[in-house]
Amino acid sequence: MGMIDTRFTSGGPAWRRLAPALGRRLLQAAMVALLVGTLCFFMTRMLPGDMAYRIAAGRYGYDMVTTAAADAVRAELGLDRPWPAALAEWWNRLLHLDLGISQVTAQPVLVEIARQLGPTVRLSLLAMAFSLLVGPTLGVLAGLKPGGLVDRATLAVSVVLRALPSFLLGLILVLVFSVQLGVLPAAGHDDHGSIMLPALTLALGMAAVSCRVARDAMVQVTGSAYFAFALTKGLTPHQALLRHGLRNVAAPVTAYLGVQLVYLVEGVVLVETIFAWPGIGHALVHAIFSRDVPMIQGTALVLGLMFVLFNALVDMACAYIDPRRRP
Repeated sequence: MGMIDTRFTSGGPAWRRLAPALGRRLLQAAMVALLVGTLCFFMTRMLPGDMAYRIAAGRYGYDMVTTAAADAVRAELGLDRPWPAALAEWWNRLLHLDLGISQVTAQPVLVEIARQLGPTVRLSLLAMAFSLLVGPTLGVLAGLKPGGLVDRATLAVSVVLRALPSFLLGLILVLVFSVQLGVLPAAGHDDHGSIMLPALTLALGMAAVSCRVARDAMVQVTGSAYFAFALTKGLTPHQALLRHGLRNVAAPVTAYLGVQLVYLVEGVVLVETIFAWPGIGHALVHAIFSRDVPMIQGTALVLGLMFVLFNALVDMACAYIDPRRRP
């Protein structure tokens, strides 16, 4: 048995050096929470139209809204208060980990988000798994023979997929798998297969990029001196790929996941709305239509914190794969 690497045990010096990085991530999360919530507050208040009327419409329906109902909502929620006072109250609640009460459902925002967070996390993780399964695999195959049929085909498909906006790609998948083939539900969340189309919509866009990143990394690996030396030692190309190639390909692919997280967080909002998936992105769109400021702030805040968390996990994965990046 080999020796245990004590640099990454609980008492090793690497974990003590990791503390500043974790501190920076926590500070980043706090800044994201403050900045996102404040921007959402001002952008919502600056939207045209009567906020009280929109909130009343969200509560009772547009056909049932009257001027009296809007005035009652305005008095109940204190919408006539000065902006600085309302913002200071939200900051104070945020310090106490209280995101307030939904102005439409009258439920705590934390309760609403807790119910919606699970579906969003499941959708995001499944989309990430699909993209990592498809993109890097095809990229490695394309990189083994640069300029070959697989390389040219994956390049063409990657360009098309990356150029398509997520909502259009989702509609194409619905037409193919729901309308023409009838194998997957077009929307909703009651059926077990209802998560497949939104996950594929997110995954294909990310796989289009990770495929080319893996392809370029594979070309560099096969042209490197250490890969050639492995072949001169008597290893077959398959053995050299497994022992020396895949780990070096995984490092840039994993590092690029941090960039793809922007696409993932942005796509969740659109894709959940298209497929009526009951997640945070779907709730954010409804909250914007209803001018539900606490829900807008809360859902946008959670999406921002998800981005920070996923980036931290990507950094940890990169440090594990590439020893040169370890603290």
